[in-house]
Amino acid sequence: QVQLVESGGGLVQAGGSLRLSCAASGRTFSSYAMGWFRPAPVKAREFVAAISWNGADTNYADSVKGRFTISRDNAKNMVYLQMNSLKPEDTAVYYCAARPGGVRSNSYAYDYWGQGTQVTVSS
Repeated sequence: QVQLVESGGGLVQAGGSLRLSCAASGRTFSSYAMGWFRPAPVKAREFVAAISWNGADTNYADSVKGRFTISRDNAKNMVYLQMNSLKPEDTAVYYCAARPGGVRSNSYAYDYWGQGTQVTVSS
C-alpha cells in the first residue's frame, strides 16, 4: 500500500517555474515506478512524466519534453516535477501516481493516486 500527497502547486505567470512534490508513505516506495498526470478533455488523465524505481528510466509527454523534469529521492520517499517555461495550457490539477514494475504512460496502469495539486499559469 502506498499513500501519496502532492504539494507545490500555485499561480505563476507564463514563462515561470514551479516544482511539484509528491510525498509517499510505505516501505516499498523504492520499488514503484512513479508518474505525474493531469486531466484531459477526452482521456481520463493525460500523461505528463514518469520515472522508474531507481530513476534510470524516464519518459515525458511530447508537450512537456524539454520543459519539465521528473526526479525522485528514494531515501526521502519523494518524487518531484520541475516545471519550467510554463504555458497557460499547462494549467491543470497535477496528480502523482505509483505502480509496481516499469514506467508506463497509461493512467490505467497505475494503482495508487494522490489528491492532486492545482497549477495555474496566467498569460
